[in-house]
Parts: sequence; C-alpha cells; structure tokens
Amino acid sequence: MRSLIGLLMLASAASGQTVLRSEHFAHYAQEFNRAFPEDLVNAIPDAQAAEWMQRNTPLFTCPDPDIERTWYYRWWTFRKHIKQTPDGFVITEFLRPVRHAGVHNTISCALGHHLAEGRWLRDRRYLDEYLNFWLRKGEQGGMQRHYHQYSGWTAWAAYERWLADGDTKYVTSLLDALVSDYQQWERDRQLPGGLFWQYDVRDGMEESASGSRKNKNARPTINSYMFGNAKAIAAIARLANKQELALMYDAKAVRLRELVEQQLWDQDARFFKARLDTNQLASVREEIGFTPWLFELPEPRHGFEAAWKQLMDPEGFFAPYGPTTAEQRHPAYGIHEVGDNCQWNGPSWPFSTTITLKALANVLNDYEQSGISVDDYFKTFGIYTRSQTLRRPDGTVVPFIDENLHPQTGEWWARALAIKKGQFTARGDHYNHSSYNDLVITGLVGLRPRADNIVEVNPLIPAGRWDWFCLDNVPYHNTTLTILWDRTGRKFGRGKGLVVMAGGKPIARSPVLRRTTGRLN
Repeated sequence: MRSLIGLLMLASAASGQTVLRSEHFAHYAQEFNRAFPEDLVNAIPDAQAAEWMQRNTPLFTCPDPDIERTWYYRWWTFRKHIKQTPDGFVITEFLRPVRHAGVHNTISCALGHHLAEGRWLRDRRYLDEYLNFWLRKGEQGGMQRHYHQYSGWTAWAAYERWLADGDTKYVTSLLDALVSDYQQWERDRQLPGGLFWQYDVRDGMEESASGSRKNKNARPTINSYMFGNAKAIAAIARLANKQELALMYDAKAVRLRELVEQQLWDQDARFFKARLDTNQLASVREEIGFTPWLFELPEPRHGFEAAWKQLMDPEGFFAPYGPTTAEQRHPAYGIHEVGDNCQWNGPSWPFSTTITLKALANVLNDYEQSGISVDDYFKTFGIYTRSQTLRRPDGTVVPFIDENLHPQTGEWWARALAIKKGQFTARGDHYNHSSYNDLVITGLVGLRPRADNIVEVNPLIPAGRWDWFCLDNVPYHNTTLTILWDRTGRKFGRGKGLVVMAGGKPIARSPVLRRTTGRLN
C-alpha cells in the first residue's frame, strides 16, 4: 500500500509545481483531521483530504504562519462542501441540512464566492457541474425559486472564472441561461425607474440596519450585482460573436451605473447607501456601500473613492475583528443578544469582508486615490485571517470559520447566541459562505486575471513586511504559474526579487514588489 508521502509526491509530479513540494504541507490536512471529528462526509472524506489537496489546489508559503495555515484550512474546508449528487457535483454552504436550503442542501447566496474560490482547482468537474445544476437543471435548478431566493453575481463569477481558465467553449455554452437568468431578475426585481430592489434577507443580510423583510428597497448589493452581471453577459456574448446581444447588455450596464451613481450616492455622507421605498436614502452607512467596487462600477476621478476612508475609521467600520456591517457611530449599530441570531447591523460577516477586500484590491489596482492604502489592505486582510479561529473551552485555538463575529472580541456570535438560547446545532461549523484563497491569489499575491496572454501581478504587500513568499501550482490559461518573492534570493534559489514563472520558466522579474507583467507563449 502506498504511503501518504508517496501519494503526495506522485501528486506533486502530476500537478506541475516547480518550487514548493507537496509533502512539506501534508501536515496541515493531518492536523485538521485530528482537530475535528468527521461526523458528516460528502464526496471527499477526511482520509483523502491530503491527497485531494495536493492534486487539486495551489501551494502557498509565507512568513506569516496564520495566513499560511488559514490557506490550507480553507482548502480543507472547501473540499468538505463538495457533494456528489444525482444532479452532479454541487457546493454546499452548510454541512448540516438547514430548512431554508433547496435540493441537496444547496443555497445560491454564496454561489459567487464558491465560483471565485473553486476556479483555482485543477479538477474542472466541480464547478462545471455546479453551474449546470443551478442554470440548467430545470425543476431542480436555476430557474426555480431556490436559485432566485437570493440575489447574486453568477454571470460575473462565471466570466471571472473564464479569465482564469480561458475555457471559451464552456463559458459561452452558459450564455443563453445567463441571459434568461438576467431577464428573470428584471421581471421579478426591477423598479419602474430602472434600479433593482431586494429584501435584505434575500440579499442574505437579514436584520440589516437599513433593510426590511417587507420593503422594496433599492440596495447597493443587488444593483451592483446586476451591473456586474450585465458587463459579464456582454463580454461572454462577444466571445460567442453575438455583437448585438453584447451591445444590449453594455447599455444595461451603462444605465445601471448612472442610476447607482445618481440615486444611491449620498453626497453629504460620501457613501453609497440603500434607497428606501419611501424614496429617501438610508441614514446609515453600511458595509454594502463598498460593494460597487467589486465590479468597478464607480467611475474613477469622480470622488466616489472618498467612501473608503470609512473602512479604517474606528467610528466607521474598523474593529479588531471587523469590518463591522454598519458604521459604529450610528444608533442602529448594535451587537444584540435578542432576536435573530444572524444580524447584519453590526457583527462582522466573512461573506461581506470577502467582498470588501476584493473591492479594495480593485481600488488599489485600478483607481487613483489617496483615501486608502496597501497598508490598510494588508492590515484588514490580517484581521480577516486572525478572525478565523476558535478558542475551545480547554484554551486550545484551532483554525475555524463560522457565520459571524463579534467585531470587538472575535467570538463567533451566532454560535454564541445559539448556545446561550439552547439552540446550538453546530450548523455553522466550517461555514462555506465566503472566500479566502481567491483573496490571497488575486489580492495579497496580486495575480490579476486577464483575457489576453499577459500575466499581470501586483502584490498588495507593503514594502519591507515580507522577505519572501511563494504561490505555486496555479492553473492559469492552460499552463501552471509560480509567483514568488525572495528579497535575498537565498530562500527559493530562483534569484532575487519578484519572479513570475509559467510552466517552470521565468516570464517576468522585478527587483521590488510592484506591478509586473510577462507574456505567455
């Protein structure tokens, strides 16, 4: 019988990694297997986790042990949520069945996060079949109520996947379904003036400071999502050589941009806000006001970037385990012990933190502004990393992801309330409602996926913070990328500075951490 190390070495050779060795990281899967009992099993059991990770996921190492451990923990947890069903592979949000899920315990709320994270896996079947499930399975899939129960950015996420893998045949095969999906949202949720409305709970954000389970508020979330979806459909239509359709969706995106900038921007507060069904802007700034930058909706040089000053303001959204979901200076902000265990009026939610960090990476890459910096990104990413732990009654601390956090203490808040109320079911264990590794790849390390054959890398790591890092075995445009930083050249033996390799061969170098490009053959 082959040893675990032997299997890992075979996986290393098959996957194309060039610098890091899989066997050096096998201990993470073994550590997590020991730390958590396996009471639920989906497609890949814990006993196969190490081998699966080495065959499927990129490798990463850096001087920060918390970031490195969280990287491997999040791949370990993502694997737990891959479920094989009669309708193909799906990705779950909760491991345990929940009442508000659809068939196979699926929920569409975090679909965009699942696609962003899963696009870096080598086995394409998981996302191919997952998208097919939601968009093509008829009575059990995309056009039914369980898909449209939650707003989302499916078309945008599918296009972003294409930017990483370049599989034009597959993404264009989704075009008709994505257009039908968009049209359904227009019928169900578009107001006469052109903006889209949503209940906060159908944004996955129940009990928000400005929201309602009954009122048809025009929220920055759904309007940003639909802008991104329109842009993506236009881009996919061009790939399919359907120019008329592309122009139609270009126009939809342009109109939505105008409406969001004109009607959801509060000039006095310098922030995007929900417009209530009373036609008044909400009085509170909420973290969802950063969402437009996930899709680069706000036009540069129009002053919208001033909103980002609130992210690091202690009266705004900054907290030791934040960001908070509502600004802390507002009377509606609160960390409550009554009512719904899941509230978006103060607690920190990894779902929203993911969006905020990805949006901030776009701001730092593509906007000229002075309100927020790479140092702020690095600090916020570090807070996000160190929030993903659980302190057990015996004092041990283990990597962990759950539903939401008390932003001042780091306690998993919905979990704590359920325990206090005698309702605890461990439903949030290893909760798959956010992403992390996609943020490492596209933000921290700075691979900026593109449609052409240029590899662009812009690490969001402040100068002097790290002497080295390496991201290896990254599937990208039918090759394998390695991105490493070695200040002295002695850590990895590939020379000094920032090095980008494709298929094991250097294509770009820089003596310092800065935007660097190279060309694929």
